Amino acid sequence: MGTWGEIGQEIKDLKADPVVGAAALDHVRRKYLALSHQYTGRATVLYATKWTQPSSGQPISGEFISITNEDVHGFMEALHGLEGDSLDLILHSPGGSAEAAEAVVTYLRSKFDNIRVIVPHMAMSAATMIACAADEIVMGKHSFLGPIDPQLVLNTSLGPRLVPAQAIIEQFEMAKEDCKDPNMVRAWLPMLGQYGPDLLVSCQNASDLGEELVREWLATYMFRDDRKKKSKARAAAKWLSTHSNFKSHGRSISRDSLQDKGLNITALEADPAAQDLFLSVFHATSHTFNLTGAVKIIENHLGKAYLKLLQEVILQQVPAQPAQPVKPSKEQPTERKTTKPKTTKKKAKKAGKAS
Repeated sequence: MGTWGEIGQEIKDLKADPVVGAAALDHVRRKYLALSHQYTGRATVLYATKWTQPSSGQPISGEFISITNEDVHGFMEALHGLEGDSLDLILHSPGGSAEAAEAVVTYLRSKFDNIRVIVPHMAMSAATMIACAADEIVMGKHSFLGPIDPQLVLNTSLGPRLVPAQAIIEQFEMAKEDCKDPNMVRAWLPMLGQYGPDLLVSCQNASDLGEELVREWLATYMFRDDRKKKSKARAAAKWLSTHSNFKSHGRSISRDSLQDKGLNITALEADPAAQDLFLSVFHATSHTFNLTGAVKIIENHLGKAYLKLLQEVILQQVPAQPAQPVKPSKEQPTERKTTKPKTTKKKAKKAGKAS
């Protein structure tokens, strides 16, 4: 298998190659994407962002590594010219907007009849939603999906915070019960004051949206040949979207747990050759994120790619220099001189040489 270290060595060796040189990172990543396609016979597309690699500078803003509506344009680029009705999507993402995930799924499903989502490491939140729109999810022992309960940004007295929508709803229900006792009202007022006029409705709508989308996609695609597809889809979507089941939006869900809920999960290790190729793509992508300014890559097996790059600017502080006295210039008289000094042509030439 092309381990992380072996792929790194391959890249290092190619950097010394006079032909490949600086293009070694792209060369290796695209090589394994092409080999994956050759092995499976399916169109192969990578969607990955830099979110599990440490950043040497400031933390990367979520907007650059999240699933956004802009990604549809990236997929349009990556899917252009691909043939066949089957897609392998190698997915590594922390998630993002449910609305953007819906747009991505709608576009992918308009192009392919059969979709496999390969999770080489983690596909969380809205990325889990995309995985649930596949016919099959391929996961290793080390692979994880995540809960799909939505997060809202609240401006609190301590600054902006990401808060689970369902946690806000549950807290409000708790407050209603506690405030039946007049003595408890004062304790709740600081927290309740943070709730805007439409916050609870927004929380409920966001929770309903994620659950409805996943329920619809599971019934339409993954469970479509199952006689109990509607009830299975409803149960799985409810489980994934209920915050109290996981206690944390960042909780990792293993393939065994997903299989227990009826999702169509295939073990990555079941096909060792495919495992080697898919993980080699992932390791090469990780090296790309570590060694370049790339933070998002959407790329197909033909080498056509949509990349988002961030340039890290390092500012060096120069020690302050002591101020130097200003000397009067012969060509720019000081205020003390009120008349132009008389100089001969000969003196003027010497002055010019001196300057």
